[in-house]
Amino acid sequence: MLTRQIIHTVVQAALTEDAPWGDITSQTLIPESATATAHLVAREPGTFAGGEVFAAAMTLTDPAVDVDLRVADGTAFAAGDTLASVTGPARSVLQGERVALNFVQRMSGIATLTAAFVAEVAHTSARIVDTRKTTPGLRAFERHAVRAGGGRNHRYSLSDAVMAKDNHLAVLTAQTGLSLTDALRQVREQLPHTTHLEVEVDRIDQIEPVLAAGVDTIMLDNFSLDELREGVALIAGRAIVEASGNVSLATVRDIAETGVDVISSGALTHSVRSLDLGLDVVVE
Repeated sequence: MLTRQIIHTVVQAALTEDAPWGDITSQTLIPESATATAHLVAREPGTFAGGEVFAAAMTLTDPAVDVDLRVADGTAFAAGDTLASVTGPARSVLQGERVALNFVQRMSGIATLTAAFVAEVAHTSARIVDTRKTTPGLRAFERHAVRAGGGRNHRYSLSDAVMAKDNHLAVLTAQTGLSLTDALRQVREQLPHTTHLEVEVDRIDQIEPVLAAGVDTIMLDNFSLDELREGVALIAGRAIVEASGNVSLATVRDIAETGVDVISSGALTHSVRSLDLGLDVVVE
């Protein structure tokens, strides 16, 4: 998903945004012949993500910059650990610094939060997955970071799977005049056998009519813990059970213990805090 082309396109746009006519500070203060070495150092513990993106921000600024990644994505680290080193023309290192840090700090923040969610449910079979609540233009980066933290990805885009939510169902049944089951069966018949069909329900009484249509996944949206347990028992393995809504680090363990298969959380990407990482120039 996180291809070299995507990395190049997004990072180049960020570099152009940050220095559309060059870095006049570095060009004014730093001699053209100066070189520099800098270390990417963790100010707090976490899980690393975004190494390739960090390196691209430096090398797209100047191919003469050399980046040595000390840890792989998905690696846990402690405060004070050196995660990467950068060597090259000082002007270029300083120009690429902010964009490189912005990406790796955010991606490592997402990986760190995801790892905390995953640890909370490790004693169950529930999978932690992200949502489409990502920063526009940065979905591939943010979802890569979720995987680095041990989580899984939901559908990547609207083109990947059929996911019928409450508004879809309201329009579908109103326009066709069919029952929920018959309307969904009609949808199922139109789909290739390779296309996944997921349906969101917000009431227990919707579960049986949806199951009767032969769906692949049922999302139990904003159900209480008791309702989740009831829903899991009712579905009884006839479809994948996803829980969504009101998912946080404080609630995810209890949700997992209801027996659901998947727990989706937009907080992994839309409410994350960037991790405190710094790029420290080595003075010799």
